[in-house]
Amino acid sequence: MEWFNVGRIVNTHGIRGEVRILSTTDFEEERFAVGNKLAAFKKDDKKPTWVTIQSVRRHKNFILLTFEGMNNINLVEPFKEGMLKITKDQMADDLLTENEYYFHEIIGCAVVSEDGETIGEIKDILQTGANDVWVVKAAKKEHYIPYIEDIVKEIDVKEKKIVIHVMEGLL
Repeated sequence: MEWFNVGRIVNTHGIRGEVRILSTTDFEEERFAVGNKLAAFKKDDKKPTWVTIQSVRRHKNFILLTFEGMNNINLVEPFKEGMLKITKDQMADDLLTENEYYFHEIIGCAVVSEDGETIGEIKDILQTGANDVWVVKAAKKEHYIPYIEDIVKEIDVKEKKIVIHVMEGLL
Protein backbone atom coordinates (compact mmCIF):
# COMPACT_ATOMS: atom_id res chain seq x y z
CA MET A 1 0.00 0.00 0.00
CA GLU A 2 1.23 3.50 -0.82
CA TRP A 3 1.36 5.92 2.14
CA PHE A 4 1.61 9.72 2.19
CA ASN A 5 2.83 11.72 5.20
CA VAL A 6 0.49 14.36 6.62
CA GLY A 7 2.20 15.03 9.94
CA ARG A 8 5.00 14.11 12.29
CA ILE A 9 4.23 13.33 15.94
CA VAL A 10 6.98 15.28 17.67
CA ASN A 11 5.91 14.76 21.27
CA THR A 12 3.10 14.28 23.75
CA HIS A 13 1.40 17.30 25.33
CA GLY A 14 0.11 17.06 28.88
CA ILE A 15 -1.18 13.89 30.50
CA ARG A 16 -4.59 13.51 28.80
CA GLY A 17 -3.41 11.87 25.58
CA GLU A 18 -2.71 14.91 23.39
CA VAL A 19 0.03 14.64 20.80
CA ARG A 20 1.95 17.52 19.26
CA ILE A 21 1.92 17.37 15.45
CA LEU A 22 4.20 19.14 12.99
CA SER A 23 2.07 19.30 9.84
CA THR A 24 3.48 18.19 6.49
CA THR A 25 0.29 18.80 4.49
CA ASP A 26 -1.16 21.79 2.69
CA PHE A 27 -4.67 20.67 3.71
CA GLU A 28 -4.56 20.81 7.51
CA GLU A 29 -8.26 21.62 7.97
CA GLU A 30 -9.29 18.52 5.99
CA ARG A 31 -6.61 16.08 7.20
CA PHE A 32 -6.90 16.95 10.90
CA ALA A 33 -10.69 17.35 11.12
CA VAL A 34 -12.54 15.78 14.05
CA GLY A 35 -13.72 12.30 13.03
CA ASN A 36 -11.06 11.87 10.33
CA LYS A 37 -9.18 8.55 10.28
CA LEU A 38 -5.38 8.54 9.97
CA ALA A 39 -2.73 5.84 10.07
CA ALA A 40 -0.35 6.40 12.99
CA PHE A 41 3.07 4.82 12.54
CA LYS A 42 5.31 4.36 15.57
CA LYS A 43 8.95 5.28 15.06
CA ASP A 44 10.70 2.60 12.95
CA ASP A 45 7.44 0.60 12.61
CA LYS A 46 6.03 -0.53 9.27
CA LYS A 47 2.54 -1.47 10.52
CA PRO A 48 0.06 1.36 11.20
CA THR A 49 -2.42 1.82 13.99
CA TRP A 50 -5.60 3.42 12.66
CA VAL A 51 -6.72 6.34 14.81
CA THR A 52 -9.75 8.65 14.70
CA ILE A 53 -9.28 12.30 15.61
CA GLN A 54 -11.30 13.21 18.69
CA SER A 55 -10.15 16.81 19.16
CA VAL A 56 -7.90 19.30 17.43
CA ARG A 57 -6.47 22.67 18.40
CA ARG A 58 -3.55 24.92 17.50
CA HIS A 59 -0.77 25.71 19.95
CA LYS A 60 2.11 27.89 18.73
CA ASN A 61 3.50 26.24 15.54
CA PHE A 62 1.95 22.86 16.30
CA ILE A 63 -1.38 21.10 15.98
CA LEU A 64 -2.51 19.29 19.11
CA LEU A 65 -4.64 16.18 18.56
CA THR A 66 -6.33 13.60 20.70
CA PHE A 67 -7.44 10.24 19.35
CA GLU A 68 -10.63 8.38 20.26
CA GLY A 69 -10.01 5.85 23.02
CA MET A 70 -6.53 7.24 23.82
CA ASN A 71 -7.17 9.73 26.63
CA ASN A 72 -4.01 8.97 28.57
CA ILE A 73 -0.35 9.88 28.01
CA ASN A 74 0.64 6.20 28.41
CA LEU A 75 -1.46 5.23 25.38
CA VAL A 76 0.04 7.87 23.03
CA GLU A 77 3.65 7.83 24.30
CA PRO A 78 4.64 4.95 21.93
CA PHE A 79 3.72 7.16 18.93
CA LYS A 80 6.24 9.86 19.90
CA GLU A 81 8.55 10.61 16.92
CA GLY A 82 6.21 8.65 14.64
CA MET A 83 4.28 9.72 11.56
CA LEU A 84 0.64 10.28 10.63
CA LYS A 85 -0.13 9.07 7.11
CA ILE A 86 -2.99 8.63 4.68
CA THR A 87 -3.52 6.23 1.80
CA LYS A 88 -3.87 7.24 -1.82
CA ASP A 89 -7.62 6.53 -1.53
CA GLN A 90 -7.89 9.22 1.16
CA MET A 91 -6.40 11.90 -1.09
CA ALA A 92 -9.13 14.08 -2.54
CA ASP A 93 -8.53 15.64 -5.93
CA ASP A 94 -11.22 18.22 -5.22
CA LEU A 95 -8.82 19.88 -2.74
CA LEU A 96 -6.60 20.92 -5.63
CA THR A 97 -7.39 23.87 -7.84
CA GLU A 98 -6.44 24.17 -11.51
CA ASN A 99 -2.68 23.84 -12.10
CA GLU A 100 -2.07 22.40 -8.61
CA TYR A 101 -0.58 18.95 -8.11
CA TYR A 102 0.50 16.71 -5.27
CA PHE A 103 4.27 16.46 -4.85
CA HIS A 104 4.22 12.71 -5.57
CA GLU A 105 2.62 13.47 -8.97
CA ILE A 106 5.44 15.85 -9.94
CA ILE A 107 8.46 14.05 -8.48
CA GLY A 108 9.72 11.52 -11.01
CA CYS A 109 8.42 13.42 -14.06
CA ALA A 110 10.72 13.82 -17.05
CA VAL A 111 11.42 17.45 -17.96
CA VAL A 112 11.83 18.35 -21.64
CA SER A 113 12.25 21.64 -23.47
CA GLU A 114 9.72 22.95 -25.99
CA ASP A 115 12.15 21.70 -28.67
CA GLY A 116 11.91 18.14 -27.30
CA GLU A 117 15.36 18.10 -25.69
CA THR A 118 15.47 15.99 -22.50
CA ILE A 119 16.64 18.04 -19.53
CA GLY A 120 16.30 15.56 -16.67
CA GLU A 121 13.98 14.17 -14.02
CA ILE A 122 12.42 15.96 -11.05
CA LYS A 123 13.95 14.60 -7.85
CA ASP A 124 12.70 17.11 -5.25
CA ILE A 125 10.53 20.18 -4.73
CA LEU A 126 11.68 23.18 -2.70
CA GLN A 127 9.04 25.42 -1.19
CA THR A 128 10.43 28.95 -1.30
CA GLY A 129 7.33 30.93 -0.39
CA ALA A 130 6.78 32.84 -3.63
CA ASN A 131 6.67 29.70 -5.79
CA ASP A 132 7.89 26.13 -5.68
CA VAL A 133 11.24 25.27 -7.26
CA TRP A 134 11.72 21.88 -8.86
CA VAL A 135 15.11 20.16 -8.49
CA VAL A 136 15.81 18.51 -11.83
CA LYS A 137 18.61 15.92 -11.98
CA ALA A 138 20.33 15.99 -15.36
CA ALA A 139 23.12 13.70 -16.56
CA LYS A 140 25.93 15.76 -15.03
CA LYS A 141 24.31 18.33 -12.73
CA GLU A 142 21.15 19.61 -11.09
CA HIS A 143 18.93 22.38 -12.41
CA TYR A 144 16.52 24.47 -10.37
CA ILE A 145 13.32 25.19 -12.30
CA PRO A 146 10.83 27.66 -10.79
CA TYR A 147 7.20 26.58 -11.09
CA ILE A 148 5.95 29.72 -12.83
CA GLU A 149 3.74 30.23 -15.85
CA ASP A 150 6.52 31.79 -17.97
CA ILE A 151 8.62 28.62 -17.71
CA VAL A 152 6.32 25.62 -17.14
CA LYS A 153 4.23 25.23 -20.28
CA GLU A 154 2.67 21.78 -20.00
CA ILE A 155 2.24 19.19 -17.23
CA ASP A 156 1.07 15.65 -17.97
CA VAL A 157 1.17 13.69 -14.70
CA LYS A 158 -0.29 10.57 -16.34
CA GLU A 159 2.58 10.42 -18.83
CA LYS A 160 5.04 11.78 -16.19
CA LYS A 161 6.19 14.48 -18.62
CA ILE A 162 6.65 18.24 -18.16
CA VAL A 163 7.44 20.69 -20.98
CA ILE A 164 9.27 23.90 -20.07
CA HIS A 165 10.36 27.04 -21.90
CA VAL A 166 14.12 27.35 -21.51
CA MET A 167 14.85 31.01 -20.86
CA GLU A 168 18.36 32.36 -21.19
CA GLY A 169 20.36 31.54 -18.03
CA LEU A 170 17.86 29.00 -16.71
CA LEU A 171 20.01 25.90 -17.23
